[in-house]
Amino acid sequence: MQTDTLDRRFCVAPMMEWTDRHCRAFHRVLSKGALLYTEMVTAEALIHGDRARLIGFDASEHPVALQIGGSDPAKLAEATKIGTDFGYDEINLNVGCPSDRVQSGRFGACLMREPELVAECVTAMQAATHLPVTVKNRLGVDDQDPEVSLFGFVETVAKAGVTVFVVHARKAILKGLSPKDNREIPPLNYDLVHSLKASHPHLTMILNGGIGSIEQAKRAVTGLDGVMLGRAAYHDPALLGHVDDEILGHDTAIVTPEEAYRAFRPYVVRRLGEGVPLHAITRHMLGLFAGRPGARLFRRHLGETSRAGAGIEVYDEALALIEREASRFASRGQIAA
Repeated sequence: MQTDTLDRRFCVAPMMEWTDRHCRAFHRVLSKGALLYTEMVTAEALIHGDRARLIGFDASEHPVALQIGGSDPAKLAEATKIGTDFGYDEINLNVGCPSDRVQSGRFGACLMREPELVAECVTAMQAATHLPVTVKNRLGVDDQDPEVSLFGFVETVAKAGVTVFVVHARKAILKGLSPKDNREIPPLNYDLVHSLKASHPHLTMILNGGIGSIEQAKRAVTGLDGVMLGRAAYHDPALLGHVDDEILGHDTAIVTPEEAYRAFRPYVVRRLGEGVPLHAITRHMLGLFAGRPGARLFRRHLGETSRAGAGIEVYDEALALIEREASRFASRGQIAA
């Protein structure tokens, strides 16, 4: 029997090439309560690949969900068991990725056309774990009418036992648009997600797509169960420092970028000691001081200096650049933005 006590009011989206273990560990120092997601990993890769490299994670990342891609129920069940044994808190099935590679493998957004197959997949996944099995999906694909495709898809999959849906509030155009374009061009339809929730109040609905700030997240979540931010959280991670206080209502202070940077230092030291290149860690931190004096120097120092065998001194120097610029502005009587 699945048990589910996760707080999904604020989630950070699974993003290929971005939300790896170092990114998630960094995001965790900014928010203790946000639900974090891995990059999508195919069931095939989990079964046959280097599992430690693909889905290994640090204990500090909890709560953290594993997103799996696939359309073979038996393989998805096996991958789900692997993820469960690794200690994840949720297993999520990707029914939203529009890339050509995903389509050729018959998974991702193209599964919006096959809700009965998705129901078979999640049934098999649920039988392999005690964890909640959730689905991340689109409104529909190509020429589907979202008011038909979304409601029909959710109702079919919910009958198989899924109670949590993360809805990217755009259609996916599988023919003619790149994955990047599919994140921007198809129009957002938040109203449809709200209608879906109103019609199915017993289901947990998480809204994803186009949410760029904490204030927008607060507005978007009204009447729903949570929001999921992707690119905004990655490019401007400082906003995550506001989540626990302003979204989750925890009795905690806002985490400043400087505080997060210092709190993350022991993790960086530990990973450097294990042979992880500094750039593999700090590439996820380049936007931390966006809009602040010295931000460009900070990005350049971490982005360029940290590439060739750099040590923790480069990490420390980058913060010193920010502190120097802040001091310089303060001495001029200016306020850093």
